[in-house]
Amino acid sequence: MIQYSVHQPSEFICQNCEKLLPNWSAPIQSIVVVLQPSQVELIEQTPEAETQKHRLRSRFLNFGLKVAQHLQTLGHLVELFDPRTGFPVLSPAGSIRLDDVAVVRSSLGYETAQVGHCYTVLHPDWGSAVYPSIVISSADRSVVESVVNVALLECHHSFNG
Repeated sequence: MIQYSVHQPSEFICQNCEKLLPNWSAPIQSIVVVLQPSQVELIEQTPEAETQKHRLRSRFLNFGLKVAQHLQTLGHLVELFDPRTGFPVLSPAGSIRLDDVAVVRSSLGYETAQVGHCYTVLHPDWGSAVYPSIVISSADRSVVESVVNVALLECHHSFNG
């Protein structure tokens, strides 16, 4: 299972594009917020939570790379950010990390909770048993939505398995 939504980039992302993605040559037109439910709350650092984070990160990277491949074929720039590090996967890292929890908060208005030095998303249905991740593209919203739907069909078994 996956939830996703496509949004306009926030003011922060627009103002800091060159710090996030120094090699990009086109403006960011859309952000995809990807949320996956976890089998356990991700608010605690337990072996079970770490196993879930690893599994959900792998699923996101597989999905995000499919989205990237399709968008690149159409001539658009695209980047997925590693949820573990906040740095881009396909491009050289910039001078700042992308805070996926902050992007979810600004895009969806979801509450967050502080856990030590980190923040976690509080999903209205899943609580803190949610794994957020972000894809950014130079493509407009309608193109991104159609590409994401194709990638979801290609990843159907991994999301429902």
